[in-house]
Amino acid sequence: MRFKPYVLARFSSARGALLLAFGAIASAFGVASCCALPILLTTVGISAGWLGGIAVAAAPYRTLLLGLSALCLIGGAIMLWRQQRLAMSCGPDGACTPPALRVVVFVGLTVGAILLWLGYSHV
Repeated sequence: MRFKPYVLARFSSARGALLLAFGAIASAFGVASCCALPILLTTVGISAGWLGGIAVAAAPYRTLLLGLSALCLIGGAIMLWRQQRLAMSCGPDGACTPPALRVVVFVGLTVGAILLWLGYSHV
């Protein structure tokens, strides 16, 4: 089975959006690890002692991580919006990004945005 170039371009766009969502989660996790995540995890009843090392390593780069997370969120949201727009005009040739992948990207962007907000507001 031979793929058409535009099919591969749409799948690479989906992969890029997924990578941006996970990048936003990772950088926002570093920002939120000093204050917000320990409070949240101990409220739920989970030990947060393991976050100390991550918080110490991420503290000097907090501003950089905030900006990186925001850029990743914006880029991932734009790519997801483009995928959603293209999905409405998808034909029977199967050139669309699978709906499950779009949902995973949306959930990743939502988790990244929540972590970013927690990290920004609890310091």
